[in-house]
Amino acid sequence: MTSPQDRSDPPEPMRRPSDLEPPAAAEPTASGLIGQALGGAAQRAGLDPTQDATTGHVVWRAMGGWRGIVESVLPGLVFVVLFTVTGQDLVLSLAASVGLAAVFTVVRLLQRSPAAAAFGGLIATGVAAALALFTGRGEDNFVPGLITNAAYGTAFLVSALIGWSLIGLAVGVLMNEGVAWRSDRRKRRVFFWLAIAWAALFFVRLAVQLPLYLAGEVAALGTLKLVMGLPLFAPMVAVTWLAVRALYPRRAG
Repeated sequence: MTSPQDRSDPPEPMRRPSDLEPPAAAEPTASGLIGQALGGAAQRAGLDPTQDATTGHVVWRAMGGWRGIVESVLPGLVFVVLFTVTGQDLVLSLAASVGLAAVFTVVRLLQRSPAAAAFGGLIATGVAAALALFTGRGEDNFVPGLITNAAYGTAFLVSALIGWSLIGLAVGVLMNEGVAWRSDRRKRRVFFWLAIAWAALFFVRLAVQLPLYLAGEVAALGTLKLVMGLPLFAPMVAVTWLAVRALYPRRAG
């Protein structure tokens, strides 16, 4: 018979420091970061499918209401009108356009209202005006817009073709499901076609406006840019909203 002192317990395995530490948080993925950025932008624009809102209200909020419409349309309209009626006075037309955008931004700051959209419009207007003044060509005022259409159209198209629709990434964040939508055939199909539709919108703008830019048709280019802006953006927002709400119907109660 052995005493307790004669019995020896097996030695405990030596633990490494990493065994005592909590698991590290997963590194953010590229799709996650893109989805968060797009989801945040959509939420700020009022495009949150978790909210109970009518399609008309969503579209109206996405355009910024009357104020957003005026701030996005008026600087470009003033440029086109002045450039036409003054016999192509580039400096005066650009000064009026940039000045108007600056006034909108200052008013928002004084009223302490969200000024991100106004700041974005002011920066875009200022960059375009600087380029046009540098080259002395009125049509160069529209170069940033052409580049934007090409970049956005390419991004939406590529995302659809590789199976990582930008629409799906944004909705995944808003609906708190990450990239789980990729395992749902119906959702993948809908998000694919929505991304294709948005890509088509940007490429159609580019296809119509680029020949006018190359021909130096400033007045026609400016007019078509306005016509193909919000009037095409609004129905595309409505279609996207309705499609997403059909995929994620609200539960009663």
